[in-house]
Amino acid sequence: MTASTRAGRVQIHGPLQNHAEGFEAELLRLGFTPAARVNQFYLLAHLSRWIEAEGMRLGDLTVLQVDAFLAERKATHSALFTRKALRPLLGWLAESGVITAEAASPPRSPEDPTVLVRFERYLLTERHIGARTTEAYVVRVRRFLETYRPPDGFASLSGADVTRALLDEGVGRAPASVKKLGYALRAFFRFCYVTGELDHDLTGATLVIREPVPSLLPVGASAAQIETLLQSCDRDTAVGRREYAVIMLLTRLGLRAGEVAGMLLEDIHWRHGEVLIRGKGAKHECLPLPAEVGAAVVDYLMHARPTEPSLREVFCTVRAPRRGLTSPAVWLIATRACTRAHLEPFGPHRLRHGLAEAMVAAEVPLAAIGQVLRHADPATTANYARVDVVRLRQLAQPWPGGGEQS
Repeated sequence: MTASTRAGRVQIHGPLQNHAEGFEAELLRLGFTPAARVNQFYLLAHLSRWIEAEGMRLGDLTVLQVDAFLAERKATHSALFTRKALRPLLGWLAESGVITAEAASPPRSPEDPTVLVRFERYLLTERHIGARTTEAYVVRVRRFLETYRPPDGFASLSGADVTRALLDEGVGRAPASVKKLGYALRAFFRFCYVTGELDHDLTGATLVIREPVPSLLPVGASAAQIETLLQSCDRDTAVGRREYAVIMLLTRLGLRAGEVAGMLLEDIHWRHGEVLIRGKGAKHECLPLPAEVGAAVVDYLMHARPTEPSLREVFCTVRAPRRGLTSPAVWLIATRACTRAHLEPFGPHRLRHGLAEAMVAAEVPLAAIGQVLRHADPATTANYARVDVVRLRQLAQPWPGGGEQS
């Protein structure tokens, strides 16, 4: 007996044939295109045939069996053989109660239920680290544990293991990658020592990685460059409207990439003309929403953003499955606009510096600049005073003996 679906009339045999209609509705809800839905149904059909051939019951599917299926698919197919490809189907089956939540989740290291879960909770609740930064920390620590954990267990980790991990990270990778791993490990080992997970402190083994700094002066995008970036956005398309609104927020409010990515629909207070910024260190502050920025966001929300009730992020992906943008995606929007505008690529922070330089040139007090940019340390804002080289030269004293000889 077979089940035929509207998604390309893909023929499905086996235990998943009765779930095809519900899965199609889920794909429609997630915004999958017709072609993408057909691909997902071919994947569903293959999994259903494999389960039937293995003589298994659908409810008995485990993580190891999912891995075995993906290994077979990789050997016989040229696409859709990763957990990422299978995630929509497994996630829907788990939410429907057809399979266990464990079967839909990627395999985790033995320490996950204890150390890493508590570490994640510690970062979120006690350190007030943002959700995306916390996730990145946990991913790096998990990778470290999977690779460098000694055979006799986590508790026997040594400083040599930590140093070797950081040195290995530097092979073929940028210094920034090593620094990020070092930050994650330092936070993790501090947590482990304070909570008693480890009886020895390994934070000293996380080497300080230094990058060459070409200049201490912050360099911002010029007004002409910003205008060129905005003009490069094709506002007749959904992608162009989204990129125009993102760049407006970056240039007019000086937001960080993570602050744009983390902005929620309820954060925009239209009646009061304000927007709530979810900043670093879980600090929330309201900023005035300029009319031109609000107009760009409204244009995106009304004519480009998909209507997905469960999605609360202001900016989301164009392709299915719909989800909020990440910080790297906001960086990509900025660099992609630079490419279109025939400019040397730079990221959102250069646009933030550009706003600060414009305020310095307009003689805005440093305290006010610090409020707009939400600097925790006034010394950070003071760096921008050094950008106004013309006025700094007026303060310079003549060099002794540097006058004309009589």
